[in-house]
Amino acid sequence: MMFEYESQHLNLVRSTAGECTVLLKSNGHFPLKEAGRIALYGSDIRHTVKGGTGSGEVNSRFTVNIEEGLKNAGFTVTTAAWLDSYDQIREQAKKAFIKSLRAEAKEKHENPLLYTLGRIPPEPEYDLPLSGEGDTAVYVLARASGEGMDRKPVKGDVKLTDTEVRDIRRLDETFANFMLVLNTGGPVDLSPVCDISNILVLSQLGVVSGDVLADLLLGRQYPSGRLTATWTAWEDYSALGSFGETDDTLYKEGIYVGYRFFDTAGKKPLFPFGYGLSYTVFSVSPVNVTADKNIITAEVRVTNTGNMPGREVVQVYVSPPAGELDKAYQDLAAYAKTKELQPGETETVSVSFALDSLASYSEKAAAYILEKGDYLIRTGTSSADTVTAAAVTLAETVITLQAKNVLGSCGFEDHRFEPVRDERLPETAVRLAIRAEDIPSHTVAYDPVSVPDPSIQLLSDEELALLNIGAHDPKAKGFMSVVGNAATHIAGGAGETTSLLSDRGIGFLTMSDGPAGLRLAKEYFEDAKGAHGINQSMIPASMLENMSRPMLFLINLLGLNGAKAPRGAEIKYQYATMIPVGTAIAQSWNDDLAEQYGDLVADEMERFGVNLWLAPALNIHRSILCGRNFEYYSEDPLISGKLAAAVTRGVQKHPGCSVTIKHYAANNQETNRYASNSCVSERAMREIYLKGFGICVRESSPRAFMTSYNLLNGTHTSEHRGLLEDILRSEFRFTGVVMTDWLIAGTVKKGSKYRAADPGEIAMAGGDLVMPGARADYESVLAKIKLSGENRLQAEHNAARLLNLIRILKQN
Repeated sequence: MMFEYESQHLNLVRSTAGECTVLLKSNGHFPLKEAGRIALYGSDIRHTVKGGTGSGEVNSRFTVNIEEGLKNAGFTVTTAAWLDSYDQIREQAKKAFIKSLRAEAKEKHENPLLYTLGRIPPEPEYDLPLSGEGDTAVYVLARASGEGMDRKPVKGDVKLTDTEVRDIRRLDETFANFMLVLNTGGPVDLSPVCDISNILVLSQLGVVSGDVLADLLLGRQYPSGRLTATWTAWEDYSALGSFGETDDTLYKEGIYVGYRFFDTAGKKPLFPFGYGLSYTVFSVSPVNVTADKNIITAEVRVTNTGNMPGREVVQVYVSPPAGELDKAYQDLAAYAKTKELQPGETETVSVSFALDSLASYSEKAAAYILEKGDYLIRTGTSSADTVTAAAVTLAETVITLQAKNVLGSCGFEDHRFEPVRDERLPETAVRLAIRAEDIPSHTVAYDPVSVPDPSIQLLSDEELALLNIGAHDPKAKGFMSVVGNAATHIAGGAGETTSLLSDRGIGFLTMSDGPAGLRLAKEYFEDAKGAHGINQSMIPASMLENMSRPMLFLINLLGLNGAKAPRGAEIKYQYATMIPVGTAIAQSWNDDLAEQYGDLVADEMERFGVNLWLAPALNIHRSILCGRNFEYYSEDPLISGKLAAAVTRGVQKHPGCSVTIKHYAANNQETNRYASNSCVSERAMREIYLKGFGICVRESSPRAFMTSYNLLNGTHTSEHRGLLEDILRSEFRFTGVVMTDWLIAGTVKKGSKYRAADPGEIAMAGGDLVMPGARADYESVLAKIKLSGENRLQAEHNAARLLNLIRILKQN
């Protein structure tokens, strides 16, 4: 029997997740009038992907797959025999894949635990007769991805298999009502089937994915999401930069990421950024554009001209003038979602943005600037469907923020597109002028003088070192010093801050992983040593199933597969709700919904005693191959930052709860993730990869950040003072705690050009907390502290920030 909070949370997800789905093609045959006989095909009818693997996994009480969801809704499934046969083929392919993985790890002398992380078997080829009955058929095409492994542009992953193409096309020709459903966390190449009558991006919606699809097919919900990444043929994506290199990955494309590349290069994708259909039809037209000094407001009229209720997303883009700096054709400046509009109903949507939010970064001037000229304001429903509503003229170039270059050299010049804008304003377009003095202009004050908390100054060097790293057993050695004591107060928790300074009146903070909800042990017991998960591994399920028996034996020996409850122990429960993955939430284009999901997670944080949720993640979808894109929001920094801010507000309205914004920064591939070097220009970093983080800080004041594993221009992000002190703290005005991602000894790939991140260097760069904490980390930080008074002062600053966060979150 479910707890009341579980029912409430599952009902919230089920009733809202339709907003996260995107209808790509429609011939008007859906929704269906009633449930009936239905033929179900495809890889994940019974193996529905609820979310990503690795840290993306959430231990919910149950999962509703698509077959179950449709049966629950009253459908009669006519393809049980086909599904049974497919399951056998899938299992055989999976066994062969796991066997090959184990052999590869052994041959390459790789750590089998890390080598299997994120590895997903590709979809197999097969030949099964399509023998289902009924007027309606649904083919579910699924792709899983996750932490530790990037995707590949091959059949069965980014590309469709021959089997998938053959069966999808045959079903579309055979059945009166056919829907292709995409149970994926990111784009697949739909070019062989893009003419199919009905295509729905279901995405990965958590544990009730099957129920949500049933609601969509029957019209109990309607899709109102829009794409936050460009979907097109694999060969059409940008090849200007490199991806997945072991050592140095070159971001030579500069600012031309996602739709900025397609729009500027004049390439038409299959399904552009911002695109999405509805069960109904909308008329969208600009009404007026006004300027109040720096604030631009666009009014757009939206009318439901169809026969069903629905919601539309109004998108506002700005095309900047050509100048000294090359520019993308247009940038998303603002967006808003209408209320539910009934047939014939109209809403005038007002959308505002600050013009200086679109400033470009000049490395030559070390400043953000708005160059003089005409800024064209475009309104529409995707990056490929806009009309020019106004031209805003700025007579003089303005420096909006005087900064300094702090990110080092990438070693190359960014790709540059020549200006291509040559168009006449429509007669209906508004002409406006803004004076240079109407644009705010500031100069950053770097390295502000601050005095550490007096109570921190009383601590010994050893106590300071303890505060600078995560909780651990100082006497533990080897592997167990890394993961054996990562969390003791919450079963299945990701980690904690030290609890060894209680005699100093210093409390501790607890943490949970899981970007789509809390990843905790479902059942546990407590004793004098802490909380212990019962028969549940600390290792994600997707990794366990790929491991050999000797490796599983070792995991059991180390106590990482959970504990057996002693006789008479009280069994307690902590069932967490898995919400839609980050990309799906962003596809709603609904900040309020994102805030509701944050509120849901925080309610469970309060119930289970979690202080820090290690989410949300808002890295940019630089390439569709990145294995963790499912937990990131978009290829665009504006929607990434605003959705992360909304989730943050939802979480932090709960006393004692905080988000941890991650992965800061340029974490755009999983290949050799512990030691890969992202080579990115200062301009591209600031305009694309850091912008969303700044938006999130300004709009929601998150209390914690997490650095990424990778290096930036030769320096680990966790050791990068320019990233941490100059940009995050001085420019963004972040005042919270910065922690590392989970640093584990021995994870750097053999033969890597770059070393692992160093805990002592991290602390001296302004990193407040090295996680998860180990004896070697403690010794490294302590050695740095003892080198000089200046080093000790830095450690005091780090500890003061952590102590302040503990006081904020523990005051209740």
